[in-house]
Amino acid sequence: MARITLISPESANAEVKEIYEKALRGKPGNAQKVLAHRPELLKNFLGFYASVGRSLDRKLYELIYLRASFINQCHYCIQHHVASSKRAGLTAEDWSALKAGDYSRYTEKERAALTYVEKLTRAPQISDADFAPLRQHFSEPEIVDIHLLTGLANLTNRFTDPLGLEVEFPEENI
Repeated sequence: MARITLISPESANAEVKEIYEKALRGKPGNAQKVLAHRPELLKNFLGFYASVGRSLDRKLYELIYLRASFINQCHYCIQHHVASSKRAGLTAEDWSALKAGDYSRYTEKERAALTYVEKLTRAPQISDADFAPLRQHFSEPEIVDIHLLTGLANLTNRFTDPLGLEVEFPEENI
């Protein structure tokens, strides 16, 4: 159960209702309903969230978000990104592999990103040797997106579950 009141569309002020309608097509999730306590933060967060990771292909985006969420054991984010990862072609086998930290089913490029994301999520002390595989496979804009996406996943992981947010749809068993 949420530890913070969720602001429903019916109880939202005019500014939040407008954000819910325009940016979220009338379907805010529980994370957005909590952020609605700070409308300016909600609006800015939605724009930031939508822009991070866009230089990466959708599959890699989901792999990164899910791996960080599995490491952090964030149930809310795992469920949301399992759902969205289906549209990127990920399967139950992918989710199980990511959960286990087994990257053998992925391309060399994906493995380089996932290995780096794991290191960055667990302890952000990064060496030149840790960084080198990224340079082999990614442009600098993509590397920036990998970093920001990892940070965004870690941020949302530390926001949603600790606030007791519940998943808004039927869950996948992983």
